[in-house]
Amino acid sequence: MKHTPPRLARLAPLWLLLAGAALAQAVPPLEDLGRFPRASLEITGPGGTHRFDVWVADTPARRMQGLMFVRDLAPDGGMLFTEEAPRVMSMWMKNTFIPLDMLFIDRQGRIVRIAARTTPHSLDSISSGEPVTRVLELRGGEAKARGIQAGDHVRVGTDKP
Repeated sequence: MKHTPPRLARLAPLWLLLAGAALAQAVPPLEDLGRFPRASLEITGPGGTHRFDVWVADTPARRMQGLMFVRDLAPDGGMLFTEEAPRVMSMWMKNTFIPLDMLFIDRQGRIVRIAARTTPHSLDSISSGEPVTRVLELRGGEAKARGIQAGDHVRVGTDKP
């Protein structure tokens, strides 16, 4: 039988309590995606016009949650992250189970960069590289399959033509 030094035995409950608290902070309470606002959007370019129905991550908590723990995404589904002022935006794939295409969109609605088929669970930062106001996440490989590319234009249902 292995002997645990008395001092370590006394610290074990404290360690478990601290580890549990750290884990609870690592994943905040999740909001049901059914409560997220929805938007219709179109992407237009040489590859044609493509329509999507997406969730909108419009608050800090929703932006933090994103598509974490989602295990499947419809071909015409996705999530749109919005910011008021243009800024260099960075994303990651923590707790994201499926590969995603990340489309970084500037204030004029132009796709400035596509990060294709991002790696699930990766903590690597994926940057827009330049100021943007939106990031659209689609099912991994969807942009290539539809011929969507940098320079294409994105119009959200609430945008003025």
